[in-house]
Amino acid sequence: MSRGLEVLLDLLFPPRCVFCSSLLEDGEQGICAHCRRALPYLRGEAARQSCEGISLAVSPLRYEGEVRESIRRYKFHGRRWYAETYGLLTAEWIRAHLEGRWDLLTWVPLSPKRKRQRGYDQAWLLASAAGRHLEQTPVEVLCKAKHNPAQSGLTEAADRRKNVSGVYRCAAPELVRDRRILLMDDVITTGSTLSECARVLREAGAADVVCATLARAR
Repeated sequence: MSRGLEVLLDLLFPPRCVFCSSLLEDGEQGICAHCRRALPYLRGEAARQSCEGISLAVSPLRYEGEVRESIRRYKFHGRRWYAETYGLLTAEWIRAHLEGRWDLLTWVPLSPKRKRQRGYDQAWLLASAAGRHLEQTPVEVLCKAKHNPAQSGLTEAADRRKNVSGVYRCAAPELVRDRRILLMDDVITTGSTLSECARVLREAGAADVVCATLARAR
């Protein structure tokens, strides 16, 4: 894109913070100075958790307040360009907590039906953006074999586990076998979805599974 076109687009559509939607000042990229200071960051051990089948899962943010509203705009209101800012932030936490622990980057896929409805796969966009900063291209090794109700409509952990049971399969076991997998998604709540994907990957021969999400709900 030419510099002239960038200037014109900024005049027509001035860049805004992906979290609070305030206009960005010169030099700010994706996140305003206030949000960069005030977001509900998860640092140190607070950024880390374990889930069934997953050695370690890391997240830079708590899923609350403006973070929650931002992710909802990203997933349900077409703000796909948020992925660039999300990916940079998540990549920082991956480097800090997961460096040297993975060989292959992948993501939790949407069902074909939901991808058609939404127009894009938000976890793939996040993994692609993070991968650019990690110098790793995400590889599609999972597919969603069944269309199930959205996890966001379920509150009980047992219901969430049942809802995702058996809905994923490994589409490329030859790429997974004996590899350490970094699995990405936008939000981790109870961990049911990530754990089910990890189970499928381990059954396909993965040596280990670690995970990264932008935010953690619990």
